[in-house]
Amino acid sequence: MRAEPGAEHVNGSGAARSRRFPSVTRDTARPEGSGRAVPGAVSTPARQWPMLSVLAATAVGLLTTALGQARAGCLVIGVALIAAAVLRRVLPSVGMLAVRSRFTDMITYGLLGVAITLLALVMEPRPLLEIPFLESAVRFTVR
Repeated sequence: MRAEPGAEHVNGSGAARSRRFPSVTRDTARPEGSGRAVPGAVSTPARQWPMLSVLAATAVGLLTTALGQARAGCLVIGVALIAAAVLRRVLPSVGMLAVRSRFTDMITYGLLGVAITLLALVMEPRPLLEIPFLESAVRFTVR
């Protein structure tokens, strides 16, 4: 039985197959982050090393902040997020570090990391980075 050019393909049940996404799904697609960073023969923590390394660095930053070194802790957290953006760009598979599309993850991690790092650098007392308009902007918004 040959199909004529332009004829729709009919599956075994007699219904025409459509290229449209079905309104009722029977299965879920694997998220982009479900891929493994290391082959499956290795244990789960080793397969998820990108996410675990970013989480460990963030935990160190939070602990440092809790121990009274707020600037150092925030710098560690900011650098961890910047590292997450770099890992997301460089590695083909990052496991659960991939949440959204590669571009969105890179922008999100990168912007949050840069923002937290900059806030840590301008933190009082004795800021490491002087931004000229920041003091007048703060005075304007606080009054």
